[in-house]
Formats: sequence, structure tokens, C-alpha cells
Amino acid sequence: MATRDEATTFKVNVRLVVVRVVVRDSSGHAVGNLHKEDFQLFDDRKPQVITQFSVEQPGTQLARELKTSETPAGENPAKPPDVPERFIAYVFDDVHLKTEDLLRIRNAAEHHLAGLRPTDRAAIFTISGQGNLEFTDDHAKLHEALLRLQPRSLGNTGSGQCPYMTYYMADLIVNKNDTQALNNVTLDALSCAFNNDARLLTAAQALAQSTALSQLSLGDAESHLTLATLNDVVRRMAAVPGQRTVVLVSPGFITPQLEYDVVELIDRALRANVIIGTLDARGLYVPAVADVTRQNVPNAGVAPQEALYDVASASADDDVLSTLADGTGGVFFYNNNDLEEGLRSVASAPEYYYVLGFSPQNLKFDGRFHSLKVSLKLPAKLTLQARKGYFAPKKAPDAAEEAKQEIEDALFSQEEMHDLPVQLHTQFFKSTDLEAKLTVLVHVDVKRMHFRKTEGRNRNDLTIVSGLFDRNGSFISGNEKVVEMRLKDDTLERKLESGVTLKSSFDVKPGSYLVRLVVRDTEGQLSAENGAIEIP
Repeated sequence: MATRDEATTFKVNVRLVVVRVVVRDSSGHAVGNLHKEDFQLFDDRKPQVITQFSVEQPGTQLARELKTSETPAGENPAKPPDVPERFIAYVFDDVHLKTEDLLRIRNAAEHHLAGLRPTDRAAIFTISGQGNLEFTDDHAKLHEALLRLQPRSLGNTGSGQCPYMTYYMADLIVNKNDTQALNNVTLDALSCAFNNDARLLTAAQALAQSTALSQLSLGDAESHLTLATLNDVVRRMAAVPGQRTVVLVSPGFITPQLEYDVVELIDRALRANVIIGTLDARGLYVPAVADVTRQNVPNAGVAPQEALYDVASASADDDVLSTLADGTGGVFFYNNNDLEEGLRSVASAPEYYYVLGFSPQNLKFDGRFHSLKVSLKLPAKLTLQARKGYFAPKKAPDAAEEAKQEIEDALFSQEEMHDLPVQLHTQFFKSTDLEAKLTVLVHVDVKRMHFRKTEGRNRNDLTIVSGLFDRNGSFISGNEKVVEMRLKDDTLERKLESGVTLKSSFDVKPGSYLVRLVVRDTEGQLSAENGAIEIP
């Protein structure tokens, strides 16, 4: 038997396609009594075999599973600390939000955050990256972070320009080659820049095209930054041990030619067990008949068409908010001025959701988009919420990388699993008032494990990962050991009668901690346990 330490680095799994499904009744309540046989799943209209299926109830298991840790001899038993169970990252889209909308949502957020539970941890992030606050239960810090919020657009938008140009219109002109949109903007340019001198029509069209390119570049940068920031937040959420919800507060935005980025964000959220809820911060949105902030007088002939573009843009902005919520099992709250109720609704995970997994047949590693459809064999007036598709990977996955990803997913989960005969114990020893050594003991009942007999030896390998989290769920440290077992029959039967115990240690200060243990063997069997400890 040999043991070695390993660096705990992981990569992602792309072979199994995961679809999170929320089923609601006519009253909007999530339904949790369905079975695998009730679902049908189609990939590009072709029926698929659902190979993995589970019914999840977010945030119900951690408090029940925590174990009282052991203490040094002669001391009173340590009381398990109040461990955070729910982590909510509030992401404010300060790049797209207008001042009036931001002020209203900030006031609603102030009341909403005051009602968080003691086991909740909230973080505030912004798309601009300015004024971020990590997970905390300190209401004073949350209040200060809200006060720092302000619009931070990357550049000038349509109303102050000559000619008038929005990201939506620029997308029509540049990406979709919409000649009507170009002609409308050309007439507007002729009016605001060339005093309606028809002889300068060619110059007006050149101005319209250059303005479209400029506005498209700005809009692309803002949309790309928004999706990249959300990716970073989801990646950060993967390192907290609890129920994970991202609340995106935004007026919405379009994502031309960024469809792959949106789907990748959904995939990352599903792999990290993160729910993304979205709130349209415009509330009950009524497009203005005329933009009162517009500096140039609109051309009378094109003003009605520009108003139609604004209406279409307002609707298109919501598409990505709906897609992110549907794809991850979250709530999309829109067209409603009760923003405080919207925050409550969006921050709440569904009572139940279903996780369907399938391995696509004859999948080509070509990066092509596949449409997905989930339905019920007997709909019974139920509505389904699920992702609309995925992109095929561009290269074949690696089995070792998949195993590492499985361990990482389990490490940052709350779920306890007991495929292997392992037990977790923790102890601590205080060397000074401000320093302590936390020891994690893992006992393995070797005789109850499964082995493969090769060349007269009983073979199996164990990967043992211990992770340490603070009271706010922030990942502090982790270590990984690999135990290679090549055991003779006599060793297995007699010398390892009582099993084996492995130890790892962390240097800590007094406080509340959560220990997470994950053990995986060569056959893919996996166990995971939680332990909480308070070091006085």
C-alpha cells in the first residue's frame, strides 16, 4: 500500500449533457413527484435515452448531515457552528442599467437583504467589477455596497448621437445587412448632420455606416463583459459548499453572435449546481413614444420606424434573461414594478427540480449547436422549464479529467454519498490562543471494499480529498492524497482487519469551519461527508 499527495486541480466534463428541468402546476408551484419514465428528451428531434435522473430539493440536507467533531481530552465537546446553507450572489448590471432604474432596484434590494436568514450568505458583484463585496452576513457591509452602485456604461449610447443609433439597430445594419434600417439611419444622418441637403446623401450613408460599426463595437464589448463577469461569478459560486443562486439584476441586453458564450455559461452553471435567476430592473416597461433625452430632432419620416426599433429592442433585451433562467432552473421576473417581490422570487430556488442526463449517440466533436426539447408523456396541465440546446464539444474528453471533475463537483456540494465504507472524524489542538492544528481523520474499512484481482494482488486506488471552508463558505484550503493498494490475500484478511486511517492537517485560527471529505476509488465509487467544528 502506497500513499502520495497530489495537487488538487480539476477540469470540466463535456461528455454527459445535463438538463435541469422545473415542472410547475397551474398555480406556479414546482412539482416533485414525477419519475424518469414520465419524461421525454429530444436532441435535434431525435429521442434520447435518459441515463441519469434525480429529483433535487435545494438546500435541505446540510444542516441534518453535519456531525459533532471530536475535541482534545479533558475539554468539553465542541458545538457545531451555524454553517451557512444558502449562498446568493447579487449581480448588478451597472453597465446597462440607467440611473432611475438603478435607484429603484437599490431601494428594493435594501429591504430584501434585511430579510435574509442567519444561514444565508450574500455577495454583491457588478458587471463593471467596481464595488464588489464577497459573501458575508454583515448587513452594514451589504448596505455600503448597495450605496456604491451607479451606472458605469462603457461609452455613449444612441440618444446623444447624430445619427440616432442603438446596439439593436447597429446589429440590424452590420450583422443582418438590413437595408431598410440603413436607409432610415441615413435619412436621420442627412437631417441632423447635413441640413437635409440631398446632394450629401452618400456622405450621410457613410456616417450612418460608421456610426453603426462604432455602436456595434461598444454593444459587443458590453455584452461580452456581462457574460464574462457572470462566468466568473458562477466559477466563484462553485467554491462555496451550499445551495447556490445567482441573481442577475439587469434591464437585459442582446447577444448577437455570442450564442456560444450564453450556452457555455449555462453549462458551467449546471456543472457547478448553480441556479441563475434574472430580474428585469425596468419593471413594468412601457417604451417611450419619443426619447426626451435625445439631443438631435428626429427626422419626421423615419421617427415612426425608429420607435418600432426601440420596441423590438426592448423585447429582444429580455431574451437572454429568459434563456439563462430557463436553462438553469431559475425564475425570470419581468414586466412588474414590485421589485422587492421580484428579488424574493428570483433569489428563491424552486422547491423541486429534476436533473436529466444523457450521452448523445454518435456525437461528432464539431462544436455544432444541438437543439433540445423536454416534454412529459402526460402533460396534465403542467408547464416545463428547461434549456433549449447545447454545443457539441470540439474535442474528445479525457477520462482522468472527468474523474477529477466529479471529485471537484462533490467537494463543493452539500450532498452526502456513501458508496465506500469511509468515516470522517475531526480533532483540533490549540498550540496558542491564536493558533490551532485541525486534523482530519479518514477511516476506511478496507475489507468492505471491492478489489480487482490482478497478478495475485487485490488492486484498487483511493483518491481522498479534504476541503476546509470558513463560516461564510469561502474555500480556505484543500489537500489530496492518493492511496494505491496492491494487497495480498493474507494482508487483506488479517493485517487490515480493522481498516486503515489516514490523516491530513490544516493550520487554522479560532473560529467556525466546515470540513468536506470526498473519497473516490478506481471503479468510480464515491463517498462524501460533511463535518463542522468550532474552535474556541
